[in-house]
Amino acid sequence: MSDGASDSPRAIHGRAPDVFRTGGWVPMREFHDDEEVDFAIVGTGAGGGTLACKLAEYGFSVVALDAGPYWRPLEDFASDEHHQAKLYWTDERIVDGENPLQLGANNSGKSIGGSTVHFAMVSLRFRPEWFSARTSLGYGVDWPLDWREMWSYYGEVERALRVSGPINYPWGPKRPRYPYRAHELNAAALALAQGAEALGIAWVPTPLATLSAPRGEAHPCVYRGMCVIGCSTNAKQSVLVTWLPRALKAGAEIRDLAMVGEIPHDARGRVTGVRYHREGRWRFQRARNVVVAGYAIETPRLLLHSASGRFPAGLANSSGLVGRNLMVQSNQAVWGVMEQEVRAYKGPPSLALTEHWNYCDEGKDFFGGYCYMSQGPLPIVWADTQAKRGLWGRRLLDEMERYNHQVGLKIVGECLPQERNGVTLTDIEDRYGIPVPRVTYSYCDNDRRLIRHALDFMRQALEAVDARDIWEETDDTCHLNGTCRMGADPRASVVDADCRCWDIPNLWICDGSVFPTVGGVNPSLTIQAIACRTADRIRALAARGEL
Repeated sequence: MSDGASDSPRAIHGRAPDVFRTGGWVPMREFHDDEEVDFAIVGTGAGGGTLACKLAEYGFSVVALDAGPYWRPLEDFASDEHHQAKLYWTDERIVDGENPLQLGANNSGKSIGGSTVHFAMVSLRFRPEWFSARTSLGYGVDWPLDWREMWSYYGEVERALRVSGPINYPWGPKRPRYPYRAHELNAAALALAQGAEALGIAWVPTPLATLSAPRGEAHPCVYRGMCVIGCSTNAKQSVLVTWLPRALKAGAEIRDLAMVGEIPHDARGRVTGVRYHREGRWRFQRARNVVVAGYAIETPRLLLHSASGRFPAGLANSSGLVGRNLMVQSNQAVWGVMEQEVRAYKGPPSLALTEHWNYCDEGKDFFGGYCYMSQGPLPIVWADTQAKRGLWGRRLLDEMERYNHQVGLKIVGECLPQERNGVTLTDIEDRYGIPVPRVTYSYCDNDRRLIRHALDFMRQALEAVDARDIWEETDDTCHLNGTCRMGADPRASVVDADCRCWDIPNLWICDGSVFPTVGGVNPSLTIQAIACRTADRIRALAARGEL
């Protein structure tokens, strides 16, 4: 995709999804570039899109810019894995380190709504102790947030997304019932449940941000299994169809196909807006405050590229930590073949999970935790997986004949922060003249021990349900976080607990890059909870005249 409208003819500037409003498009105010808005937000995913909604509803003038198009799922999405690659951020990036990352479809998005447009909808809360990982569990670093406050914001997000989940959640503090009932289990989820019970551990239907009952004019999930390539029925409660319609109604502008390349500042060192490329030319949007919400690669890239004489190491980088401590989550899997048909693609890909090894600290030879989930890969992804195993020609065709009998378990595992892992700038420029980022990643010994533990345990679980021809997928990762961590000490972090940059008071960062640690669960719920909290803190600061 490109930032030019001619490359995305189905994306229409200034229009939002019409699923909830059949009477016409949601009215949207359009701000002029020279009109100084209260907030210019770079990115409209889990962080930026949620924050845009909340700030607009609090009465601030907001322009949220995104490099991707504004898709209308009911009209623009197809049940086609190749076609839907348009949702992914596939711009050039250099990868290196001992374990170079595979970037693109599994960890970033390029469209209004960000990667939530194609995420797997898994909506899990952090274990409370993870917010004080160093103090409570002896590893990583502490967050500058209290878990009890975050618990309240988790509830707000779950209600906004109408998360579908179990009545009783067996891990962590008691919590209210999820807004919607859990989804029915498919055969892949039942295999996970049977394996967990055989090993004596708890399991639950996965809390998912997809509808299990109607919501207004949106229909419930029809279990077509196309979730990770964009839901064409709007059952998926992505930022695109939840927070952003609210933002538009409250008066925000969502500006698509706008690639932000620089954040200038004035003589006092305060940022003045964003320089962005749209419709074939560079433009400048004035703003009293700027929020960067481009996720763990694009956020540090933008800050580093905005270096100046006053900030020679990049914006917000007096600590030297912008771009450092990149964290992924391990995403390894164990696969097997069942005698009976599984047809794992029917329904959302992860309909059951266990968090046993997130909450149990006994029997581990590693710090941190992981959950594992049932899996439902689509055919092309599955064929690619087999090709990576070295299967070609007749062997690949024979293996694909067993597609409907495959069963799999896959982890979301906690990898530890390491300063050597991160994002830097190269001398290569992209089509906008912006340096291409270099993404460096290597596992540490603790990461490897966690992965080995998970693979061995999941193998036991599949053996317990009589799966055969079991094999391990060992090279996958997911979910990028870190690179602009929050903290209580300006010397050891980039932003404070409110996501406000220590160095520049009117510059904010609100996305997964602020995570000090990643935990063993999908991050989207936590990112949205942080965005809701940040909006409340900004409103409180404004009320006191401290914004």
